[in-house]
Amino acid sequence: MKPIMRTSTDRLRHTVFFELILLVICVPLLALLLNKPMGHVGAVSLMLSLAGATWNYIYNYLFDHALVRLNKPLYPRSGLLRTFHAVLFELSLLVITIPAVMIMMNLSFMQALMIDIGFVAFVPVYAFVYNIAYDRLFPLPTAETV
Repeated sequence: MKPIMRTSTDRLRHTVFFELILLVICVPLLALLLNKPMGHVGAVSLMLSLAGATWNYIYNYLFDHALVRLNKPLYPRSGLLRTFHAVLFELSLLVITIPAVMIMMNLSFMQALMIDIGFVAFVPVYAFVYNIAYDRLFPLPTAETV
């Protein structure tokens, strides 16, 4: 029996809600912590959110192609490979976001690094909670309803 997968529309809804809720949480908090106007922090955060989502698509595409090129199976993925995948993604995203945060927010390298480290620590916890809530609010259809 073919596994039931989420539709492209559902995946898009998942991504858009994920990013919007993250912005609603982070923008006021960052504006307060950095003593910067919320509009400016919001604009920068939106740009970084779009960059992160775009990089996520490109990164996963490149990662899967690298596995194929190395004659490694795409699935199943071991816990070690998933950990490597996640850590490499976060590190590569830092290379993109630290200079952007420095320039757009007029911050030092250390200030931008600390902000990004905060995100790297917060976002996986947020993603864990978000995905549980999303799966409960928008469950996969059962075989009987497909």
